[in-house]
Amino acid sequence: MSTEATHTPDVVVIGGGTGGYSTALRAAALGLDVVLVERDKVGGTCLHRGCIPSKAMLHAAELVDGIVEARERWGVKATLESVDWPALVATRDDIVARNHKGVEAHLAHAGVRVVRGSARLTGARTVRVESVQADSTLAHADAVHAESVRDALDFTARRGIVLATGSRPRTLLGLVPDGRRVVTSDDALFAPGLPGSVLVLGGGAIGAEYASFHRSMGAEVTLVEAADRIMPLEDADVSRHLTRGLRKRGVDVQAGARLLDAEVLENGVRARVRTARGETRTVEAERLLVAVGRAPVTEGLDLAAAGLTTDERGFVEPADWSRLETAVPGIHVVGDLLPPPSLGLAHASFAEGLLVAETLAGLPSAPVDYAAVPRVTYSSPQTASVGLGEAEARARGHEVDVGTMPLTAVAKGMVHGQGGMVKVVAEAGGGQVLGVHLVGPNVSEMIAESQLIVGWDAQPSDVARHVHAHPTLSEAVGEVFLTLAGRGLHQQ
Repeated sequence: MSTEATHTPDVVVIGGGTGGYSTALRAAALGLDVVLVERDKVGGTCLHRGCIPSKAMLHAAELVDGIVEARERWGVKATLESVDWPALVATRDDIVARNHKGVEAHLAHAGVRVVRGSARLTGARTVRVESVQADSTLAHADAVHAESVRDALDFTARRGIVLATGSRPRTLLGLVPDGRRVVTSDDALFAPGLPGSVLVLGGGAIGAEYASFHRSMGAEVTLVEAADRIMPLEDADVSRHLTRGLRKRGVDVQAGARLLDAEVLENGVRARVRTARGETRTVEAERLLVAVGRAPVTEGLDLAAAGLTTDERGFVEPADWSRLETAVPGIHVVGDLLPPPSLGLAHASFAEGLLVAETLAGLPSAPVDYAAVPRVTYSSPQTASVGLGEAEARARGHEVDVGTMPLTAVAKGMVHGQGGMVKVVAEAGGGQVLGVHLVGPNVSEMIAESQLIVGWDAQPSDVARHVHAHPTLSEAVGEVFLTLAGRGLHQQ
């Protein structure tokens, strides 16, 4: 490759997480010369510290729960001798490693040049990549096609720069994560062993998942959420059903509560919590997990050198959401650097990467429809939603019809015996479906149908024409739409 081609690519992508590498792959597939700069491992938080390892662990938790259900509900005289933690971790790490190698192979096959180093902007189209310290985790990277920057390289992007530097866990004042007693969502999976008790601060998706996992593994779990309900960004009925499910499993859910203070002990933590009733409780646990959200990472990027700033929350806001282009032409942003309505979800980042790559290639590309992006929590029970909740729809001025059905009203729901529900919010009088909300077993695999229903502006009568298999959990979805269309069968 010539010197000019090496240092003057079409596109420079800063950050190799889901948003960054999807941009790079699609841009390269469209014939663009792409440089992807990553100071750690390609795949980002989702692959290495978040989505993939956590869902692997939650699958193991499902297996443990299955043994308990087999014995207590079905008469199968099964017992759980113990959890071999090193074996569980080895399987998790193997899944992550195979995914990591797959991403590297995709990038290599596509011809994306991966440069290991820390990038900063030096202008509206220029980037300097400087070396990573010797003690970085990059020292263990095994990507043979990637380069390690020993000094510095300067790049001028002919078509544009893409910012995809992701996010990090937020922490609370006075709580310093040590990876053992006080942990964040980034290091909770890698803390040593299984604790006997856990205090989880934050009742969003991450907090609910970790509370669920540790409960399955036998820990005493207290889940504290400052808002008046857990999953405060979801429909209120989703919060209610998830709270009921977690409490049924023995999780002490404390909504409307706040942490007063916490003391780190030799073998755990002692915290004081003010409950929704105004009472002060002392909670002792072997581990405290802080899951109070994530903050965008822009330190070291030198945004000012390109004429960019962040908003008061640290996000880089696009001037044009249809292109995800900032106020500086040619600089685009994807992933966790984006403020709402972006969702901070890996699959939303994939869509953003496709949009930006196609925009840089000069192709028309539809903006990301964030209302039609599904939101899933992999706790037990699971939750899955797409579109507007009932209160949100009403607040936006919609007159709505609402249909609900408990999963236990269908035969397959009785078989699972875990409760749950289907809730559909639609424009009144048979208008378009605004939102679908599911709680129960396996609903993460059921949401795709509803994603299409909301994304294609379907009406209940459109869905009611289609037959759902019996007996299935998805049958409950079909039943709700039949009822909303005035053709109710098992519910009137």
